Amino acid sequence: MSAAKQTAATPAKRPRDAQATRELLLAAATQEFAEYGLAGARIDRIAERAGANKRLLYVYFGDKDQLFDVVLQREAEKLATAVPLNAEDLVAFAAARFDYFLANPHVSRLATWRAFERAEPTESEQASYLQKVQAVEAAQRAGKVNPAIAAVDLFAMVLRISDSWLTAPRALLAVAEDHDSEGRINEHRAAVIAAVQSFTAVQ
Repeated sequence: MSAAKQTAATPAKRPRDAQATRELLLAAATQEFAEYGLAGARIDRIAERAGANKRLLYVYFGDKDQLFDVVLQREAEKLATAVPLNAEDLVAFAAARFDYFLANPHVSRLATWRAFERAEPTESEQASYLQKVQAVEAAQRAGKVNPAIAAVDLFAMVLRISDSWLTAPRALLAVAEDHDSEGRINEHRAAVIAAVQSFTAVQ
């Protein structure tokens, strides 16, 4: 058979889109880690979710621990891009952060697993928080933010208040009627704004 006939008779294999496969694996890993954490996650399930050969997971990311690190870094970058810090307007920052976590509940679950299974902070995480605290200090010196509270404490309070309702114990949520209704969410968002305004505003 001639080369031309062989080409016509045998369909050419589609080249694998490595980037698309990598994205599918990352999306599947994000779901898996959010549900089961690092220890409970399974490579087989991640590959099955992604519809990919699990061998590719090792090729692209190394082992499960390295994959977890990539997922955490990726989600942190997404959050930073979607909710950039404006240290002179911490009220708007808290509201935007609340909205982001509401729309992306897996981020809170990943953060909980990360705190539970990886107690020690990385250098990049520390550097990121240091930069933010320094930005708050600069805003305090400029007279834009209440200087009576140390910047590191003030920023920690903003972070916790902004996701307080979304990470509250289920038993506490049950105390409020229709805790997941649009009206209750809007009420809590307004409470977040009022709370952050109360201790960040310059007196």
